[in-house]
Amino acid sequence: MHFEFKLNATAQLALAQIEERGYALPYAADPRKVYKVGISFSSETGTVNDFGYV
Repeated sequence: MHFEFKLNATAQLALAQIEERGYALPYAADPRKVYKVGISFSSETGTVNDFGYV
């Protein structure tokens, strides 16, 4: 499982960064399912404002 966090952005942007930078590639040979999780926080509310996973 790989997590990418963003502040005042979108979860989609976080997921795109995981793909673009190949963060999950070291786990590709592992037979278990690899989850990529993007989470965005709002600086205004201090809470999660968007999330997504693949």
